[in-house]
Amino acid sequence: MHNVNIVEKGTSLENASRAMILLHGRGGTADDIMSISDYFSGKSWFFTAPQAEDYEWYPHSFMAPSQMNEPWLDDAVGVVKNLIDDIAEKIPREKIFILGFSQGACLVAETAARYADRYGGIFILTGGLAGEVVDQGKYSGDFKGTKVYISNSDADPHIPLSRSVETRDLLKEMGGDVLLDVFPGKAHSVDLRELDNARKFILDCQ
Repeated sequence: MHNVNIVEKGTSLENASRAMILLHGRGGTADDIMSISDYFSGKSWFFTAPQAEDYEWYPHSFMAPSQMNEPWLDDAVGVVKNLIDDIAEKIPREKIFILGFSQGACLVAETAARYADRYGGIFILTGGLAGEVVDQGKYSGDFKGTKVYISNSDADPHIPLSRSVETRDLLKEMGGDVLLDVFPGKAHSVDLRELDNARKFILDCQ
């Protein structure tokens, strides 16, 4: 379903020691989300961002009944999983980081939970697991202590805080070291507080 274009930045994959996959939100672009890479700059980083078909990863709310977002969501998960597998041929999974905002953050949560493993870090910026209810049967694996940063507002118009809480709890059960960072009144956007907190939680502890 997704005929994606891939944007890349930073050190070549062959020469990098770390990699980050960045996933844009609905209506966004790979170039937009790639700008976040500036906060993780360094000679050792390889950054890659896929562009979703028609600027969205799936057509309906992430909390719609699952069948309403298929086959688009499964295909989007496949896009991210294939990127992880391709990068892992050059860089260990524990040095691969996955970051997304809004719809992209929900896609990060879905992919990571379906294929839980030891990753470098997972950044879920205003997002959560998809579905009308969280179906634990879809998810498997062990994060083995992977640090997971989840952010949200206390009144986001698209991502209820309650779903971020459910996501935190499930990812903890799956072995993640999870921080849920709540920003009262924050707009539906990425701001510097999130990026600073996320970087400190995930990268300063390595």
